[in-house]
Amino acid sequence: MAHEIDPSFLALPLRALADAALARARALGAEHADFRLERVRSAAWRLRDAKPAGAADSTDLGYAVRVVHAGAWGFASGVDLNMDAAARVASQAVAMAKLSAKVIEAAGSDERVELADEPVHADKTWVSSYEVNPFDVADSDKTGLLAEWSRRLLAADGVAHADASLLTVQENKFYADTAGTVTSQQRVRLHPQLTAVAVDPASGEFDSMRTLAPPVGRGWEYLTGGPGAGGGWDWDAELAEIPELLAEKMRAPSVEAGSYDLVVDPSNLWLTIHESIGHATELDRALGYEAAYAGTSFATFDQLGKLKYGSEVMNVTGDRTAEHGLATIGYDDEGVAAQSWDLVKGGTLVGYQLDRRIARLTGFERSNGCAFADSPGHVPVQRMANVSLRPAPGGPSTEELIGDVENGLYLVGDRSWSIDMQRYNFQFTAQRAYRIRNGALAGQVRDFAYQATTTDFWGSMTAVGGPRTYVLGGAFNCGKAQPGQIAAVSHGCPSALFRGVNILNTTQEAGR
Repeated sequence: MAHEIDPSFLALPLRALADAALARARALGAEHADFRLERVRSAAWRLRDAKPAGAADSTDLGYAVRVVHAGAWGFASGVDLNMDAAARVASQAVAMAKLSAKVIEAAGSDERVELADEPVHADKTWVSSYEVNPFDVADSDKTGLLAEWSRRLLAADGVAHADASLLTVQENKFYADTAGTVTSQQRVRLHPQLTAVAVDPASGEFDSMRTLAPPVGRGWEYLTGGPGAGGGWDWDAELAEIPELLAEKMRAPSVEAGSYDLVVDPSNLWLTIHESIGHATELDRALGYEAAYAGTSFATFDQLGKLKYGSEVMNVTGDRTAEHGLATIGYDDEGVAAQSWDLVKGGTLVGYQLDRRIARLTGFERSNGCAFADSPGHVPVQRMANVSLRPAPGGPSTEELIGDVENGLYLVGDRSWSIDMQRYNFQFTAQRAYRIRNGALAGQVRDFAYQATTTDFWGSMTAVGGPRTYVLGGAFNCGKAQPGQIAAVSHGCPSALFRGVNILNTTQEAGR
């Protein structure tokens, strides 16, 4: 269903504020200026054992002016929605740029901020793909559905507690710059999650099992539509199977450490993609601009076109256009139109994620649209696109991948993770792991983690599943920058087969 931008957002004095700010920036000699007004509404509900445990509903409304003056960045923000205030904010941004220029000069640097060219996008609108805006649904309906689902879990044998939560966001952005680009956008996203907890009264041992349903750029239909009806997830089926899966996990033996072949489900592999590919191919990180906080990258710029990232079946894209993707946009926070591009092709590093400044600095003709600010009070920084491992056309099913393994594990769902600041050495766990013996599943095991370096892990990938195994996973809470910013991002992937991966027994490791 096609939607229009919320009329109450469009009723704000968007153009008048932008004109006042940009005119002042021009008059003060800015080489470039952009104006961004945002209204971000976020709401959350939490239930514990089918009873309300917390709720929040907040709206962040304001605007920002960013300029390039004398080759330096300047930035300022405000909340007063009148033209005089917008002009003052622009003056503050220019003053900040002048101060920055002096600091840069005193440091002996001659580096100037220059932006890669971008076509003008005049009077463009974009709305994300959804059917029912969750903010049009009564709060009682939201908590009522979460409570009903919680009661289903609690009614099952072995489930001692059930936690439920729902996060919803409506993000509106208006952007205008001195080149003539003007865009208005609206994005809706949500993240429902339920967790069942089991406790053994005799031993005191406990464990949990969480739904695999990923956060998505969809609407309320994601919770009520069902598969094939515009929703895309079978909640009834997943809730019905969780108690039995959890009970099996509680009885499962501890894994025997060693080398295993792995079949990794998309519900687990998306996070490995995020940490070992998504962050590693952010070019600002690779150049060292995030070293003080978010870290650097082993995939340094001199290795572009040379680094063997993985096996020949590894093809990874950066994508700002994927339907229902959490990082999907029409235009980024520098007025760059959304695109899709290659990051890894045939196992070789062939691309990075860019904003306009980094693109110009490193010789790229154009940004690929990766500038994003999480609020009107924050400056746009280079943020992750939807980074996804492509399926193999006509590729195998998950069952066929499992059938090709004699001694291995099948991993489902994300849990904990650890990776170094260069995105190279890592280990990941999963919601559950099944032994594979002679091509068949042979029950769950516990206390496992897979450990590798990024290039060894992706180099061990011998097969990727077909399009029917492809799922778009993701997270609401990717962090970066100082002051810290949070961004939502999706990662699609098929099931995949990895040979000879090191499996740790986490209880043994903890005891060392």
